[in-house]
Amino acid sequence: MNKETDRHPLSLATQAPEGKATATGTKLQPNKLGVVAVAFFAIAAAAPMAAVVGASPVLFSASGPAAPVIYTAAALLVALFSVGYLRMSRHITNAGGFVAYIAKGLGNKWATGGAGIAILTYLSLQVGLWSQFGVFAQQLFERMTGLGVPVYVWIVVVLAFTTALTMRGVDASLKVLGVLILGETLIVAILIISLVAQQGLGVFTFGGFTATNLFGPGLGISVLFAFGCFTSFEATVVFAEEAKNPHRTIPRAAYLVIAFVGLFYTISTWAISGAIGINNIQQVATDNPATMIFDLAESSTGAWLSIAMQVLVVTSFIAMLLGLSNMFSRYLFALGRAGALPTKLSSVSRNGAPSLAGFANAVVVLVIISAFLLSGADPIATVFSWFVALGTAGFISILLLTSGAIVVFFAKNRIRDNLWVTFIAPSLSFLAFILVGYLTLDNYDALLGGSGGVARWLLLGIPLLLVAGLARGAKKPSINYAAQIV
Repeated sequence: MNKETDRHPLSLATQAPEGKATATGTKLQPNKLGVVAVAFFAIAAAAPMAAVVGASPVLFSASGPAAPVIYTAAALLVALFSVGYLRMSRHITNAGGFVAYIAKGLGNKWATGGAGIAILTYLSLQVGLWSQFGVFAQQLFERMTGLGVPVYVWIVVVLAFTTALTMRGVDASLKVLGVLILGETLIVAILIISLVAQQGLGVFTFGGFTATNLFGPGLGISVLFAFGCFTSFEATVVFAEEAKNPHRTIPRAAYLVIAFVGLFYTISTWAISGAIGINNIQQVATDNPATMIFDLAESSTGAWLSIAMQVLVVTSFIAMLLGLSNMFSRYLFALGRAGALPTKLSSVSRNGAPSLAGFANAVVVLVIISAFLLSGADPIATVFSWFVALGTAGFISILLLTSGAIVVFFAKNRIRDNLWVTFIAPSLSFLAFILVGYLTLDNYDALLGGSGGVARWLLLGIPLLLVAGLARGAKKPSINYAAQIV
């Protein structure tokens, strides 16, 4: 491909007059986001504070002091996938995320199938995480005031707030995200500094990084939970149309996200494990997963740090859900513009935000949550467990499909200027995601919290939506994921 061809998608996405429409919609606001701004949305959606408090006890319980190594391995796997993924981004500037990549590599029919899985994935993750947020918010408020506000009320009120910010555009969301991310990063840093000040650098011990701990029976579930903490990195390419110089901004933002999130999880869990003791951490996490981090904060620094962490876990959820809302609304916008979903979803507000898509996302999420919670379903054991497990399985599926598309794209276009980037890394990531997919199925009951049963049948949604998407793509050849603003 010559330089003009490589540059063409970028020029279409960033040099068109603002507000000019395609055949299927209007444009998102271009040249709006820099590297840090794009990274903020992805980091917020990763919810590093909530992950340290919620996910790390699961890893500690399953793999003991080897948890930091597993977080590092998950970050390296995401980085391996990103080698070919971000090289391919030179040829794509589209808010459609993984779907646009599948279209470029495997064609529109497979991309429409992938779109079905992507919709299932992100709706499921949002439903499950909103339900968990409602419980955490209720518990925190009741603990601090003695007043018991129902879980459902918390969800409705804060969902309305995040949707309003999403519909107003990236500026409003960024101001909120900036404050929340800095707050949760600072409070975890205080915990780590306090642990090091009291116990010395010995908290960063290598003694727990043994083959017995790493390759024990809990490895599968540990890998899935660790990998689940990186589900937000797709957000970087979803914001490509709004980025300044996206061919440079998006790769930098993606690697910044992977590095920040990977180091955040690794260093924090390493210090926590060393402080509690590598011989004790697994038992403590098994016996007391819900409060072990808060207890450590209080014993090491004081009650104020424990209280601050409890508050910031809830605000971390708000940041995560705001990031997911912004990301998925752009996904829906791109699918509407392509013709895979109703074209009205590709409309934008006066400030260039996909407002209708953001509103539609909120309505669907609220309908699903309402159907479960108002019928008496447990918000954690049922709604959170079922839907986050389904979303995790869907995310692995779409990653596997995207990895295959990347390999095919470089092969059919005979791009072999760097074999590591265009063949070896994409092929290795494809094989790695086959293994992760196997681990997902093998450990699915653990993802469900041990419930299994009816919830396993929800997995059928993945192949059913893939087939439905393939059929729609075959029936509607006018679907065009390469559509750009002209």
